[in-house]
Amino acid sequence: MTDEPDHDAFAEAVHELVASIPPGRVMAYGEVAAVLGSRAARRVGRIMATDSEGLPWWRVIRSSGLPPAGLHDRALPHYEAEGTPLAPTSAGADAPFRIQRRARWMPD
Repeated sequence: MTDEPDHDAFAEAVHELVASIPPGRVMAYGEVAAVLGSRAARRVGRIMATDSEGLPWWRVIRSSGLPPAGLHDRALPHYEAEGTPLAPTSAGADAPFRIQRRARWMPD
């Protein structure tokens, strides 16, 4: 069972890190978790899915380079406005584009 104060601290740390991702850059869910000293990529995903109001949610992507599941239509205008480098995906992908690896960002 998750200790509530620790959960709140982790969620706050996720919020702070996501807010610091520069425009045009991205991090994968697992990268966000790793920077925070955790392996809880799915927990980062849950936080982003349920508590990301006011955050640049489109800057947190899947490790494959695909945008958040089911949100590529909403994310695309943000990527285009920020100049995020995109590439087309092959047939069968659940999004028509992926974010290129050169857009990945890690804090100093």
